[in-house]
Parts: sequence; C-alpha cells; structure tokens
Amino acid sequence: MKTSIAKRILVAAAAGFISFSTVAQEKASSLDDLLKMVQQSKVAESKEHRQRENDFRRQKSNQQSLLKKAEDTRTAEEKRSAQLEKTYQEQEVAVDQKRQQLDERMGSLKELFGHMSSTAADLRANIGSSLVSAQYPNRAEFLDGLLAKMNSATQLPTIPEIERLWFEIQRETLESGKVVKFNATVIKPNGEQGEQEVVRVGNFNLVSNGKYLEMNKAYKMAELIRQPDGKFQGMAETLQASTTGFSAFGVDPTGPTGGSYLKAMINSPDIVERWHQGGIVGYIISAVGVFAMLLAIFRLIVLTGVSAKVSAQLRSSTPNTNNPLGRVLAVAEENKGVDGETLELKMEEAVLKERPAVESGLNLLKIIAMVAPLLGLLGTVTGMIITFQAITIFGAGDPKAMAGGISSALITTVLGLVVAIPTVLMHTVVNGRAKRVLHILEEQSAGIVAENAERK
Repeated sequence: MKTSIAKRILVAAAAGFISFSTVAQEKASSLDDLLKMVQQSKVAESKEHRQRENDFRRQKSNQQSLLKKAEDTRTAEEKRSAQLEKTYQEQEVAVDQKRQQLDERMGSLKELFGHMSSTAADLRANIGSSLVSAQYPNRAEFLDGLLAKMNSATQLPTIPEIERLWFEIQRETLESGKVVKFNATVIKPNGEQGEQEVVRVGNFNLVSNGKYLEMNKAYKMAELIRQPDGKFQGMAETLQASTTGFSAFGVDPTGPTGGSYLKAMINSPDIVERWHQGGIVGYIISAVGVFAMLLAIFRLIVLTGVSAKVSAQLRSSTPNTNNPLGRVLAVAEENKGVDGETLELKMEEAVLKERPAVESGLNLLKIIAMVAPLLGLLGTVTGMIITFQAITIFGAGDPKAMAGGISSALITTVLGLVVAIPTVLMHTVVNGRAKRVLHILEEQSAGIVAENAERK
C-alpha cells in the first residue's frame, strides 16, 4: 500500500516538472530513471534562476548609467534651447531693423508697388475668363509669379517684369478688339483632340469650322455640345473663310463675362424637347389632338361636299337621292296625295333621318375640346407632385432644378390648351356647315308642307 502511494507521489511530482525541462520529455523506463529525471530538472531550473538573477543585477546597474546619461542630455538640451531662444530674439530685432531700413529706402516706391500689385491682381482675374488667353495661355504663369514676388517681403520685381506687366495690359486691350485666326488644339464632343484653325472674335466668341467653341479653366478649347441655329453656324463658316471686308456674325454680348447668354440660348430646349418633357400624359394629349384635327378636317370635307350637292339640288327641280335635300324631296314626291298633317310628319321623319349623318363627329369634337385641358391639368399636377417629392428628398438648394421641374410639369397644360383651342375653332366651323345643311332641309320641308296646305 505504501509502495503504491509512493509511486503516485513520484508520478505527480514528475508530471509537475515535465513541462519545465527538456530531460523530462524523454520516456522513463523505470521509477528510478523517473526520479533521476526529476532531480536533473530541479538542478537545471536552479541554474536558470541564478542566470536570470545575474542578468537582472547587470541590467539594474546599466539602468543607473542610462539614467545618468539621459539627465546629462536633458541639461545640455536646456542650455541649447536657451541659447537658441536668445539667438532668435536677436535675429528678430535685426529683421525689424532691416524692414525699417527697407521701408526707408523704398520710400514712394512702396506705394507704386502697391498699385502694381493691385493692377496685376485685376489683370490676373480678367485673363482667367478672357478668350484672348486661348491664344496666349502663358500669361497666367507670369502674373502668378509676379504676384508672389510682390507679396513677398524679401523680393522685388525687376524692370523687365514691370515692363511686361504694362505690355500685357496693353495687349489685352488691343486683342479684345481684333478678329484673328490662329492654330490650336480643339476638343471634339466625343473626346477626340485635333489641331485646327480657330477664329477669335475679339473677346466675345471662338469659332472653328462653323462650330462655336468654349474655353475651360486650363485654357483648352472645346466644341459646344449643343450649337446655335444653323444660320449662325453658316455665318461662322463665312467669317472663317473670308480674308477682307465685313461678314455677318452672331456675337455673344456676354462673351467677356463667360458667355452666359450663348450657353443659356443653346441650352434652352426646342419644341420637340419640350414636347418630350410632357411625358406619357403629353403623348396622350398629342394623340387626342391629332385625332381631333383629322376628324374635324374629314367632317369639314364631307360637309363641304354635302353642302355643294344640296346647293345643286336647290337649283334643280328633280330630286336626287345622292344628297340629304334630294332624299327629303323624294319623300315629298312619294306622299303628294296625303293630308297636311301626315305630310308634315313624313317630312319631319325624313329630316330626322338625315340629322345624325350631318352632325356626325360634332359631339366627339366637343368632348375632346373639354377633356384636353383636363388632361393637361392632370399632367401638371402629376409633374408637380414628382418635383416636390424630389425637393423633399434632395432639398431646395438648387433653384434651377426646381424651376426646371415646374417648367416641365406645365408643359402638359400648354399641350392641353394647344389641343383644345384649335379643336374648339374646328368644331365651330364644322358645326356651322352642319347647321347650314340642316337649316336648308328644315326650310324646304316646311315650304313643301305649306304649299300642300295651300292647295287643299
């Protein structure tokens, strides 16, 4: 029993030290070997602990020396910082003295340089949007360098730079009144670039091969995606082909300020684009309007032919059944011997039979004239709902977008009125032709009844 307990203790002790010794990793063939392995592990651990204690003592002595070096370095840097601060203060006083000396020596030139700086800044702002820069794009670099030098406290402009500033002012003034040709790179709407001849009309427009150009911030020229009317493009081609004399040309008066008028004019949608802005409701109104016009024209042609036949029947004494009056007169011929009341009823019946054919399409035209404005109002309300939903989502930060949405919504109202007004006029004309025919029928039938009553 004791032997078994001893074995368990030795096994437990060996298991406790097995992870801390490489010797314990080997397999023991007996309990004696296991005991030796445990003893060797303890010896190895004690050596390792002593080695760690020695390392700690050495590092502690090193820390003291490192701390001493750090304190010495801090003291040296504090002395250096004090010396640098003293030097900075002395140099700051020297800089103030030099500035005062510079101001005294410049005298009235300081005011002159102030005016020059203001003039250069104004010229730099002007050439940023000047079309002259498309022909002379390097002026901005010179002015930027000149402004940087004049705003510096350590540099002054040279005489050649001052003279060039005066030259650039004069060139900008003179070139603004010239019509010149020069070769430059032009960007096509599809992104292609090519060297071609460009005509600059003062500071107003740039044209090339009949196309109007625009200049971007990098002084690159590109064709406008949308061009003015064809007549203006033709004028541009004529101007480019001419060498002397005068040529008619469409000038943008807002060219020196960026060409806002030309952009607004060419960006304004044409009639077809405005029609497409009406959407589905606009297409429906247009289809209804076309149908109404075709119906009105057809009925007008038919009633014109019927009216002509009725007029011919009035001049003839023999009834002809190819017209309403002839058919009414034929009924009167068939009922000559009847009494007055019967004849009157027969004549009214004949006129009533002819009325639907004569008045055919009139009610439909009237309905279209009434419904077209309502369809336009429906499209406008729908468009306004969509516009206000967009404002709710994206906000009202862009008045142009809001105005564009409202403008598109009102297109359907315009289409409704455009359809309703001609439809009302055509209905009036067609209705007048129909009433004329019916009036002749009623007049002739009443006359026949009266003559029959007089004979009896």
